[in-house]
Amino acid sequence: MATLQEKSEIIFLYDSKYSIPNGDPFTGEQRYDEETKKVLVSDVRIKRFIRDYLHNNGETIYVLNDKEQAEGNESGSSARIKSLRKKFENEIKAAGIKKDDGFFLLSKCIDVRLFGGISTKKGATINLTGPVQFALLNPSLNSVDLRIHQNTSVFSSDVSNSGGAIGTTSLVPYSINQIHGWINPFSAQHTGLSDEDVSKMFKALWESVNNANTRSKSNHNSILLLQIVYNNKTDKVYGTDKLISISSEKRDEQLRDLTDVQFNFDKLKDISNSNKIKEIRYHSESNEIVNAIKSLGGIFTELKFA
Repeated sequence: MATLQEKSEIIFLYDSKYSIPNGDPFTGEQRYDEETKKVLVSDVRIKRFIRDYLHNNGETIYVLNDKEQAEGNESGSSARIKSLRKKFENEIKAAGIKKDDGFFLLSKCIDVRLFGGISTKKGATINLTGPVQFALLNPSLNSVDLRIHQNTSVFSSDVSNSGGAIGTTSLVPYSINQIHGWINPFSAQHTGLSDEDVSKMFKALWESVNNANTRSKSNHNSILLLQIVYNNKTDKVYGTDKLISISSEKRDEQLRDLTDVQFNFDKLKDISNSNKIKEIRYHSESNEIVNAIKSLGGIFTELKFA
């Protein structure tokens, strides 16, 4: 497959209702900006959505969320390299490649081609920077008042023992989460990222959020995905994370559904006239949003998934 050549930026919107879009790993509480009262979603959460979907659909993934990366006393990356070497043993022999060729093994993993990867396996050390990056923390478009939810749990070791606990969790009543990302063609040359890989990533992002079914993530809905494609690899338009805004007759803290808001795409239309922008690709399942994007005219085209 040919290596990706285009430089582009990603804007992805999805909403969350009475859920925890991204809990802090230490406390379990929703990441939150106390000053702006906006919900925060990390790049790690978004990459986890994508990796899990791709893994479940048969793609080879390097950063797995299971025990396969912790065999014996080996580090996660060392154990994973061993697993990949076994999986691609026949290809390694047929191609006459060194069995400890770290780049060959990592390049077999779509998440490495997308997000980069590190191998610390002796004889196969490698460090690849990913062409696709997302903002470390992504603030929601609306401000939110978190709601305290109380719950009880009972666990027993046998029928003669019982125990219970009452806990509290901070839920997000409603948020429109905006994820900002970048795709760099220079880094793509090192990982071998292709246009097909990017298309698979977009599909994974859209469908994984739509179909998340864990207790804290089951009420998510994908709204809009934009790929802003540049004319040249060194072009840059500033403020792409401010291109979409929302308004409502209600205060931000009172929002509870997508029907409560109106989207403003005026700034998006403005940058479409820039000589730095080659094309703006979009995907949405909302007829209202699709019609609004189409009405902007210019260089907007439908974003098609693999």
